[in-house]
This record gives sequence, structure tokens and C-alpha cells, in this order.
Amino acid sequence: MKAIEIVLRFKEYLETERSYSKYTVLNYLKDIEDFRNFLKTNGFADLLEAKPNHVRYFISFLHGKGYNERTIARKMSSLRSLGRFMVREGIADLNVFADISSPKIKKTLPKFLYYQELDNLFEAIDVGTVVGKRDYAILELLYGTGMRVGELCSLRIQDLDFYNSSILVMGKGSKERYLPIHDHVKSALLDYLEFSRDELLKKNKKGSTDILFLNFKGGPLTERGVRVVLNSINLKAANALKISPHMLRHSFATHLLDGGADLRSVQELLGHENLSTTQIYT
Repeated sequence: MKAIEIVLRFKEYLETERSYSKYTVLNYLKDIEDFRNFLKTNGFADLLEAKPNHVRYFISFLHGKGYNERTIARKMSSLRSLGRFMVREGIADLNVFADISSPKIKKTLPKFLYYQELDNLFEAIDVGTVVGKRDYAILELLYGTGMRVGELCSLRIQDLDFYNSSILVMGKGSKERYLPIHDHVKSALLDYLEFSRDELLKKNKKGSTDILFLNFKGGPLTERGVRVVLNSINLKAANALKISPHMLRHSFATHLLDGGADLRSVQELLGHENLSTTQIYT
């Protein structure tokens, strides 16, 4: 079997069985492609003939190129996943990546926003405009529920349950969870649905869509689009820091725990599979 066939089968596995997002799959494939290019450049064999020494040489090469420990560890995680897949599918007898240690990652506390910085963001939005109502609802949802940006972009109108004050979210691995929405979030969503979404949808030349958040052309808002929205809001707010959707998620978790919420509850709200992932906020 050719290496490209293995990679394509692995890609299908990530998309179908693991239900990984398009962005995550692309990262896996990029890491594998980097390793294959390294093997080719140095005259080594391709994936099927790769040896543990080749993997160690690759790690040294990455260090020499100035990659940090976190990036190298991620690349090794991608390769180990590929190795497990090859063994499972009977393509290889041994996972050559399994026993290669990744560099130790220095633990850093997640960056979060202080309350004044959050207030600056909300106050910077002109809610008198169609786009402003949408942006306000996005900011309320990201901070008010702690959902991931990918989860926000995949929300459909029918996922909203205003009667029970909850929202159905499709998380990693296609795992569903219900998130409570407080009055501020509900109000922002209702305002967007009543006065903004239909106006944006009119610009969609491809027809209707049930995706909740729309871009200025009336199509589904992408993760990249959300980041552009947040950067624009932050520029107007004149906050002296860069923000991201994940920083709002960090802020949600940090503020909940500071307010006395228990770790298990925060874990469930964030959709973390392991409690240890949530413990970084403590």
C-alpha cells in the first residue's frame, strides 16, 4: 500500500469514526506531511519503512528549526495516532512512534479577560445595527456558555430552547450536551433573531439555511469569521491585548470557579472528557 493511500484512509477515519472537525483533521494531515517531507528530504523510507531512529531525527530537526515544545508534542501526538491506526488496520505490525517521548510542555495558566475588559467589548458594539446585534449575541454566547467556536458556528435555530433556557451543543466526537443560557444571553439571541438574522438571510443567493449565525452575505458564519468579528470588536474597545474565542471560554471557566462553582459542574459545561483538563483553571 502506498503512503498516500494510508494517509487518505487515516483522514477518513478521523472524519467518520472520530468525528473531528475540519480544522483538526487538517492539522493532523499537516503534521504527517511534515514528517513525510522530512523522510524524503533526508533519503529515508516513507511511512511503511520508517524506523524509531527516523522519528528521533525528526524531533531533533524540529528543535533545530526553532519549534517550541508544545508544537513538537502535538506533531508527535498526530504521528502516534497514525501509528495506532496503521497497526489496527493491519497495515503495520508495530507503531514506531509509540515509544518516542515527546518534549515536556511547561504548564501555563490559560489567559482570560477581566470584567472591565469584557465590559469594554460589549460596550464597543453598536447594537443599533444588523451586524451589531449579531456580534453582541455571539459575544454573549461565547462568554455566557463557554462553548467552543466550532460549536457556536454549527448551532442551528432548532437547537435553541428558550422555554427551558437551554441550548443543544454538538461537541467534540459528536457528543451532545445541553447548556443553560441566562437572561442576558436569551435577550441577545432573541434580539438577533427578531431584528437581524432575517435581514442577513436576504443577502443569501443560495437559499435558506437553518444555521444560527450568518455572515454579511447571508451564509453560515465560519470559525475564521468569528475571529474576525472578535478582532474588530476588540479594536474598537481599545483593549491592550489580543483576544480569541478560546480566551472567552477560559474567562467563562475562570470566573465560574472564582465565584464558587465546583469543578465537576464546570467540566460538564465545558464538555471536557477528563477532569484533569478542567483542573488547569484551578
